[in-house]
Amino acid sequence: MEMIFEKAVEIVKKNGAELTGRDGADTIREKGRTDYVTEVDIRVQRQIFAELKELDPTAQLLGEEKENEGIDRKGSIWILDPVDGTTNLIHDFQHSTISLAYAKGGKILFGVVYDPFHEECFTAELGKGAFLNGKPIQVSKKEQLGDCLTAIGTSPGCREHADENFARMRRIYDQCQDIRRIGSAALELSYVACGRLDGFYEENLKIWDYAAGSLLVTEAGGTTVIEGPDTMACTPKIREEFQKLLKITEEERWNG
Repeated sequence: MEMIFEKAVEIVKKNGAELTGRDGADTIREKGRTDYVTEVDIRVQRQIFAELKELDPTAQLLGEEKENEGIDRKGSIWILDPVDGTTNLIHDFQHSTISLAYAKGGKILFGVVYDPFHEECFTAELGKGAFLNGKPIQVSKKEQLGDCLTAIGTSPGCREHADENFARMRRIYDQCQDIRRIGSAALELSYVACGRLDGFYEENLKIWDYAAGSLLVTEAGGTTVIEGPDTMACTPKIREEFQKLLKITEEERWNG
């Protein structure tokens, strides 16, 4: 699989030009409230899947912009988010990525997150470490949340949970150095993996949002917890404190 993974990285990087070129970024369809798809999303998914099919005809293709019924989660699967950060792309807020993972037997074996705007390619293979542009990366060595920079997603598609989510954010904000919100979960997970961020949390992510990024974090020595709709990643020393502050109280749940 080593050669296939290398070629998959080349395919992803080649298609990064579709994001920076933005041809079709203004052709927008609304899938749901604050959930959009552009011509770029559709074109990138079509192109990458066509090339992956040639590369590995036996693997299934699971992507954000297609129906995924009938996917055998225990089989071999390419998991693609053609544009993670579509709203960013629409506004030319240059923090959108292509995120691709490969899973087999229900386990993520490989992941690549490519940020074409900054020419940063994050890769990881199970048991072989995580890399940024070919150089090894590790999560930060922060031991206390008070020394940490964290990212908390706003989960714009679940605004009915906004009170709960901002309560979480406030608790974390009161204990850490500061909070960032980039708008691409794959990129934020990559930043945890390379130590730029020390923790990340977002509700209501899909597998294509976190598959590659979660492997990056764990292969870089970090902790990833995926429970239902919740995705958390952090440097190991702050896990207990970070996770505790993310818990929602009954009062907050009732108010929400």
